[in-house]
Amino acid sequence: QVQLVESGGGLVQAGGSLRLSCAASGRTFSSNAMGWFRQVPGKERRFVAAISWNGGDTTYTDSVKGRFTISRDNAKNTVYLQMNSLKPEDTAVYYCAAASLYRVVVSTYEYNYWGQGTQVTVSS
Repeated sequence: QVQLVESGGGLVQAGGSLRLSCAASGRTFSSNAMGWFRQVPGKERRFVAAISWNGGDTTYTDSVKGRFTISRDNAKNTVYLQMNSLKPEDTAVYYCAAASLYRVVVSTYEYNYWGQGTQVTVSS
């Protein structure tokens, strides 16, 4: 059974940092791009960051550029999202996903495995 399990979410004050982790099991994703998305109640799931299969290429949504960093450790089958200088508008459920492609993609339709999500709450 393929699983993506996120961890590292929580409550943090504005300006603080969190590091999300996404551990994959059931198969290796070392040949797949990986991504992070976020969703607030009543709104669609939105792209945050993605990383190519070997970590050589990354892309971010404009609102997190310079604050968030996506990385991966293929030996551990794990993807990370380091979030710094957090803002209240970053509050959301964050989802990890594995793409069907090796290169970075931003559309949810390109991702076919999803984690259950982890809540990130940033207080002002």
